[in-house]
Amino acid sequence: MSEVFAYIVFSFLKVGVVFGSLLLIVAYLVLVERKVLAHMQVRLGPMRVGFHGLLQPIADGIKLFFKEDIFPSRANKLIYMVSPIICMVPALITFAVIPFGDTFTIFGHSIDLVIADINVGILYIFAAASIGIYGIVLAGWSSNNKYSLIGGLRSSAQMISYELSMGLSLIGVFMLSETLSMTGIVEAQSKVWFVILQPLAFVIYAISAVAETNRTPFDLPEAETELVAGYHTEYSSMKFGMFFLAEYANIITVSAIAVTCFLGGWHGPFLPPIAWFLIKLCLCIFFFIWLRATYPRFRYDQLMKFGWKFLLPISLVNIIITAVVMVLLQK
Repeated sequence: MSEVFAYIVFSFLKVGVVFGSLLLIVAYLVLVERKVLAHMQVRLGPMRVGFHGLLQPIADGIKLFFKEDIFPSRANKLIYMVSPIICMVPALITFAVIPFGDTFTIFGHSIDLVIADINVGILYIFAAASIGIYGIVLAGWSSNNKYSLIGGLRSSAQMISYELSMGLSLIGVFMLSETLSMTGIVEAQSKVWFVILQPLAFVIYAISAVAETNRTPFDLPEAETELVAGYHTEYSSMKFGMFFLAEYANIITVSAIAVTCFLGGWHGPFLPPIAWFLIKLCLCIFFFIWLRATYPRFRYDQLMKFGWKFLLPISLVNIIITAVVMVLLQK
């Protein structure tokens, strides 16, 4: 009975630590992006609140909590209020199956550094992540604003298009690891990282991940020069903040998947496993910020052509090549 009780206690502790840390990282990722972009543009970024602006995310959060919450007069009130939650929750729960280390021993108990190691972890991630698109579409529709609706429709078309390429880019990883468990995929990379065996798939995944998170140069759903502000035009206060935080939570999630499926997960010399995971995760997140400071936005027709006429065929070719090579090596 004591073992069951210890398992329950440690499970709750893992959930609390992981999601508490994730929310804190999401809040401070906004500050990191503002600082990095500022230095790339020879500016200082936020400096006033706290030492070198370290308290800026807290100040922004307090401001959003106390701002006036405005409801459009003809909006569908229920869906309008629920939409930010539909975006935020999937962005957080996908992290439940990401392994961020091997094992950790405390009070004589060995704890796996993953909340839930299920044998179809990657399928769970795609199933949960695909729900977020409904929040964006419903936010645009329920606002009773034609610009918000166009932004929501843009986002649905974009995310459906690039989610297909993203899923296909991981098929080669499944074939090499022979498992859908995230922990099993990391263990299969103990000798060689899959980014070396699947370089084309990694590039496809990276491009698709940028498009999936609506980030520059694929930030068409929020194209403020064309759509005012996209699907969240009519949102204010903390509901707007939830859309904002969901975007950054998705950046962390797709970066964690890249680390797990292509960059060896927690594997690395000298340092503790969790340190290697965090180093690789930070480098992937920096890549997103670097892109924003470097590239201009695509046109919408270029975005869709690139997804359907370029990434999708190459994803299929990569699967065929991987299958052929594996069959030849087995002979």
